Amino acid sequence: MSTVNNSSSNPPPKGDDRTMITDLREVISARSTGESKAYLTVIAGPQSGEMIPVEKETLVMGRDDECDLKILDSGISRTHARVSRVDDNTFTIEDLNSTNGVFIDGVRIKIYQLREGDRIQVGASTIIKFSMHDEVEVSFQEQLYQSAVKDGLTGVYNRQYFDERLKEEFSFSFRHLRPLALIMIDIDFFKKVNDTYGHPAGDLVLKVLSNTLLRIIRNEDILCRYGGEEFAIIVRGTDKMNVDILAERIRVAIEELVVPVDQGELKITISVGLAGMMNREFDTAQDMINAADKALYEAKEGGRNKVVSA
Repeated sequence: MSTVNNSSSNPPPKGDDRTMITDLREVISARSTGESKAYLTVIAGPQSGEMIPVEKETLVMGRDDECDLKILDSGISRTHARVSRVDDNTFTIEDLNSTNGVFIDGVRIKIYQLREGDRIQVGASTIIKFSMHDEVEVSFQEQLYQSAVKDGLTGVYNRQYFDERLKEEFSFSFRHLRPLALIMIDIDFFKKVNDTYGHPAGDLVLKVLSNTLLRIIRNEDILCRYGGEEFAIIVRGTDKMNVDILAERIRVAIEELVVPVDQGELKITISVGLAGMMNREFDTAQDMINAADKALYEAKEGGRNKVVSA
């Protein structure tokens, strides 16, 4: 295992002078006058787009739940690497005896002083960029990330994010024999809501339902808008009995909702299908989706407003 030492005597080459702004980020940079802080930005892998500030003296990344930056990726050790603050402008990264190593621009390192723009590779596909940003730049980057992964109406994660995240969660669960469950939710007779009360009322129902679901699930669970009136929840590290309890709790909470509309008060119900994996019961993430979707279909065919487990 080799160690890469970088020297401040070899500064990066200066770019050529430009007289025309060609990128919105240049405008943001020109307007940024606040104090810069260190950030780790995931630029490739299952959590692509996330920005994590290096606010403490040390930041540990790995697959353990206690890590400051938890990464679900093939080949990640429980505690994989540590970023440390030497002073306000100096940061190092250290490999914590990980199985598959830490790489800076393709070179495996043991301990390394980070420079602006360095790309850190951990796991099979995760690449993290180290950079300094002020509040304006961070806000801009966060807006880009949110617009890419969130549903515009409800604010929960969108279908594209769901597809990518479930694959990674499934791979992690399959590899490490960790419980994983998928809950599929469909609003009963939603077309009738739109036809009777209008599309603004339908949009309100989707927002109220999303907010209710977010209040019920844990922070580590992942809520996505799967389709028009269909939602999906990825539930990590929970056994089948507790997933069943969660699904029924969700069903009851939605049944008790009252949504105020112009014509009065609107009541809705949902059908729920769920599939759980405790010991590699499914071969692929798509198999898990198919099982949950089939259970959802059975719930709808069985009278709606019920939970069916695959």
